[in-house]
Amino acid sequence: MDASDPTYIQWLVDQSMLHNAKHMALKYAGQSRQWLRPYAEARPRAASAIASVWFTAYPPALLTGEGKSVLATLGDPNLWRSLASLGVQGIHTGPMKQAGGLTGKAFTPSVDGNFDRIGFEIDPQYGTKEEFIALSRTASAHNAIVIDDVIPAHSGKGADFRLAEMGYRDYPGIYHMVEIKPADWEFLPDVPEGRDAVNLIPATVDLLSKKQYIVGQLQRVIFFEPGVKETDWSVTAPILGVDGVTRRWVYLHYFKEGQPSLNWLDPTFAAQQMIIGDALHSIDELGAVGLRLDANGFLGVEVRTGGLAWSEGHPLSLVGNRLLAGAIRKAGAFSFQELNLTVDDIAAMTQGGADLSYDFITRPAYHHALLTGDTEFLRLMLRIMHDYKIDPAGLIHALQNHDELTLELVHFWTLHADDIFMFQGQTWQGRLLRTHIRETMYSRLTGENAPYNQRFVTNGVACTTVSVITAALGIRDLDAITDEDTALIQKIHLLLVMYNAFQPGVFALSGWDMVGALPVSLESVESFVTGGDTRWVHRGAYDLMNVAPDDTISGGGLPKARVLYGSLSEQMERPGSFALEMKHLLSVRQAYNLAASRQVAVPDVTSPGLLVMIHELADARGTQITALNFSAVEIEESITVPNAASGPVVDMIKEIILGDLGEDGALLLKLGPYEGLSLRIVSTLRPVLG
Repeated sequence: MDASDPTYIQWLVDQSMLHNAKHMALKYAGQSRQWLRPYAEARPRAASAIASVWFTAYPPALLTGEGKSVLATLGDPNLWRSLASLGVQGIHTGPMKQAGGLTGKAFTPSVDGNFDRIGFEIDPQYGTKEEFIALSRTASAHNAIVIDDVIPAHSGKGADFRLAEMGYRDYPGIYHMVEIKPADWEFLPDVPEGRDAVNLIPATVDLLSKKQYIVGQLQRVIFFEPGVKETDWSVTAPILGVDGVTRRWVYLHYFKEGQPSLNWLDPTFAAQQMIIGDALHSIDELGAVGLRLDANGFLGVEVRTGGLAWSEGHPLSLVGNRLLAGAIRKAGAFSFQELNLTVDDIAAMTQGGADLSYDFITRPAYHHALLTGDTEFLRLMLRIMHDYKIDPAGLIHALQNHDELTLELVHFWTLHADDIFMFQGQTWQGRLLRTHIRETMYSRLTGENAPYNQRFVTNGVACTTVSVITAALGIRDLDAITDEDTALIQKIHLLLVMYNAFQPGVFALSGWDMVGALPVSLESVESFVTGGDTRWVHRGAYDLMNVAPDDTISGGGLPKARVLYGSLSEQMERPGSFALEMKHLLSVRQAYNLAASRQVAVPDVTSPGLLVMIHELADARGTQITALNFSAVEIEESITVPNAASGPVVDMIKEIILGDLGEDGALLLKLGPYEGLSLRIVSTLRPVLG
């Protein structure tokens, strides 16, 4: 099967996302449904009002029980009764559509957890389209929504890429791919047997840039690994085109070789058609109300004279995101972005782009606070966020992510490498502060101190929330965890719940958090850990409802993780469990509509482990104070609540009155080790950031 076989070409066209996207567009063309909703501006608070507590699933890790698919398991009414009882209002499924690649007519597996999409159909390993629709309906019956995924920066090597390689119609316009003249093939490496492409070394990229084929090396190489991925460019083997011409292509991939990057400013506009069609399919056909825009900060790349190509913070990313997010709002849904870039870029991307943004700003910082018992870096990041006028209500504050705990700290590496920041009583250049924070976290999270966590290339650390906590507690041997250790781990885990949930915006937690999962061994996921992708150690399989107690491996091939808290079904029957304690915290959050509050101050403190966030509650319900002790020592400290009138101080969690706030605004805080408080002052607070 090759380009000389017209039946094969037609089969590829029928499989392709671009072809199917054009059919989706016909459902909107010339129809009034396009104009029934506002779409030009991001609406973060409207989005979080729909669902402010999310459960984030990871399909390959879910244990399902005999004869049940992942989607049927996620749509189980028994599970939803428990989730709704906890306060969950939305489920982010993770990518579930077809992914991977094609060789001939044979489908090849995903190289990145289904983030290399090749079709609109549900991946058979997770279930069926009908089961996804049933999940949407079950969630709706429990006053919740389903959130799906769109991947605007790249695809897998499916039918669209294979047609592009063959030079078929407008398909090459989907990708950043350039035909190399046969006279210059001598500069290209051979592709080994069994491979369809090979990564280019920097010298070859520089040469091709000099010859004006490509824009050259990018500002950073994501997933850099010597001998595996040294640049963001790969070259194909010779490929016969539909016109009878044999070509070799060099193509861009910000991520893995199997994830070719899309060209958002090609005259065919093929990429836009394909991605917007994918989004409309999720909304119209599957019933999704929200969509994640994955890796959406990498839609523009441009040559720069005498330096690296412009590949981050590019205006085309802003334009592309506004188009995509606007189309999603037109269709009646909202979007969120996972954008690990500078705070400048995150702020810019929220202007007319995705409605919500993942909180990559403070995520590494709150882990740093736990590991060091010092909140100074966390306060610095919270204040930087306010400096850039980023509303915390527009952020998704999360516990464990499907990806690594990122330590790239991009803000201090690129635009602000030479800027001066105050930290620990001295001035630091951004790049030196970044190095200091990274070295501190690496030393405490990995290596001899915590051998169960793994470095993930140059990006960060593969770990679960629980294994961050065990590292902070100095537990080196996970097999030696005692019941007393587990109780303390749960207490700290709930402290991290409070940090993320007791501020404006969306709170998100994973299945790994719910059950208290530990990392699996590197050896047990050896087949997944290719090219240094150690993230699989924190993606162990888990069983939420005890439906497969004897299973040791998920349908996605992941080994079952050891868990400290037990299944969700078990915890719902056990007083004092992590799930029930979290349920109480989330009920307090919901009762006072903390998600809709406004953060007005992050005051200075003298106790290193103390973090205080002050919020103005919605509907003039007074002032709320989140006070958290990230250290192992008791704290007693008086703070001043700015611009607050005197009034009773209520412990919102214990539902008791602690006294009155003095006329000078002084408030005495007393916290035990790793303890959190949520206090309410029945007064009016004028917004002033401290």
